[in-house]
Amino acid sequence: MIFNRRSIRLTFRRFARKSKQEVEDLSHVADENINRHFFRRLSNLLAVRRFLIGWIALILLLGLAVFLQFNFMKQQSEKTVFVSGGIFNEGIVGEYTNINPIYASGSVDTSVSELVFAGLFTYDSQGQLAPDLAESISVDETETIYTVKLKNNLRWHDGEPLNSEDVVFTFNTIKEPNAESFLLPSWQDITIEAPDHKTIVFTLKDTLSPFPHSLTTGIIPEHILRDVPHDRLRSNAFNTLSPIGSGPFKFDVVEVDTVKAEEIKQQQIGLQAFDNYHKGKPRLSRYTIKTYPSQEELQSSYDNKKVQAIGGLFPTPKNILADIKNSELTVPLSAQVMVFFKTSEGVLADGEVRKALVLGADRQKVIKSVGYPLKANNSPLLSSQVGYSEDYTQITGNIGQAKKILDKAGWKLDPNKGVRMKDKKPLQFQLHSEASAEYSAVTQALQSQWKELGVNVIVKLQDSEELKATVSDHNYEALISAILTGADPDVFAYWHSSQASPHSRTRLNFSEYKSSVADESLVAGRSRSNPEIRAAKYEPFLKAWLKDNPALALYQPRYTFIVRTPFAGFNSERMVSPTDRYTEVEKWSIRQDKVL
Repeated sequence: MIFNRRSIRLTFRRFARKSKQEVEDLSHVADENINRHFFRRLSNLLAVRRFLIGWIALILLLGLAVFLQFNFMKQQSEKTVFVSGGIFNEGIVGEYTNINPIYASGSVDTSVSELVFAGLFTYDSQGQLAPDLAESISVDETETIYTVKLKNNLRWHDGEPLNSEDVVFTFNTIKEPNAESFLLPSWQDITIEAPDHKTIVFTLKDTLSPFPHSLTTGIIPEHILRDVPHDRLRSNAFNTLSPIGSGPFKFDVVEVDTVKAEEIKQQQIGLQAFDNYHKGKPRLSRYTIKTYPSQEELQSSYDNKKVQAIGGLFPTPKNILADIKNSELTVPLSAQVMVFFKTSEGVLADGEVRKALVLGADRQKVIKSVGYPLKANNSPLLSSQVGYSEDYTQITGNIGQAKKILDKAGWKLDPNKGVRMKDKKPLQFQLHSEASAEYSAVTQALQSQWKELGVNVIVKLQDSEELKATVSDHNYEALISAILTGADPDVFAYWHSSQASPHSRTRLNFSEYKSSVADESLVAGRSRSNPEIRAAKYEPFLKAWLKDNPALALYQPRYTFIVRTPFAGFNSERMVSPTDRYTEVEKWSIRQDKVL
């Protein structure tokens, strides 16, 4: 059948009109239904409004109850936990100069070095020697040959394997005089060999019981530094700009802000977590150390939340302690604060004067002046160390006896001057110390006590750099300082006469104390490993020290670490040095999250 155009148009029009009519009919029906079932019944709402409102309120109440119950059950089934991630910012007073572990000194350098480099051994949270890169250590029957085995799969930050050759390279570098490491005296007579990639053999000339404690020095990479001449190693860029270690964090960047030319305002050392760290990847993503020229600027930075932690601040400001978001972590150090009397010259060369100064001081009142509890120290050994004995302790606080000693020694009190005189010379000396709140309180207390004895004490407080030069040159008459005695009782470096010589590299015998009896005892004590025998060998030293009074023992210092919460993972209960705060730093956490 064939349709023409006209018939098609007519058919389409009829269909359109029919559809339109159907839509209009449906619309009329819908309007009628809405009008009949809704609008005409609105008037009935007034009669049932209370019933309607009641149902609506009940529905809302039930909904709220369900919501609250769900929220409560969710809270009960959730707990807040620490999770990985975050940037930890620590502020330290000092300057960044050299973090190579065979050179690092000062609070900033040693802190960064501890985070970047790892040693064969370290100190645990109890201040005891513990393996780090090492898996084990053994000693032969002669106690002169130590064998150390390395852990498996050790890596440098650049991915290269760390093996025994790196350990041999590190300590042989220290032994090179041209390398100018301050650790040289401890390694001169020691031979280091590597029979295989995992084994290191240390051969000592004589028995040295504290030797394992020397193995805490960070190891440096042979594959990077072997071609660097020893006399150029100290100034190599590796030490500041491109260090490669095997510690928990690897070096990323160092930034320096200056106020004006050649004046450093602040340095910022950025470190990032080392994925292949042998104790497990750190939970912190990054660790940043910011340096400050003074404690005032350090505290200001913490108050302004520019850093999350600060250490060594004394006293802890009241505003920090008052804020519950701040946590004060205080750990005792294996160290001693003493007044070192220079026994080689001046009025303090007189043993009777030193004896009177010790008796005339009141140790407990000095400690009280510091402002917080401290453990008193009354011996050249810590009470926790082998060899310490209550039978050989230094007595203080007897000013009457002290005055009798000075009178008998010919030091007569001039009532007009209030100072004792002998041969027309006053009994006076200069007392040097660091210009800090702690040592300022100690020097003032001692100055007052010794003034009552008739001694004129001239206090000289210096900043850390100035005092460092004073101590290095032994340019003082008396010195208040802390010495790190460590976990082992070997105090050879502080009291043996050889360590008083200007030719000694460390010259840590600050009192310039010389005693043949003490020398023999110190050598004998460090050459025995049996605790009972060591204690017996140290007895003559303790007797000589108490008789000669080369120093006044005061107290065992502590380290204060202030951290803004949330913070977890810090478990140190005793530290050998302030950098031991990084023990288990890989477990530190600052981020929290809720989990079911």
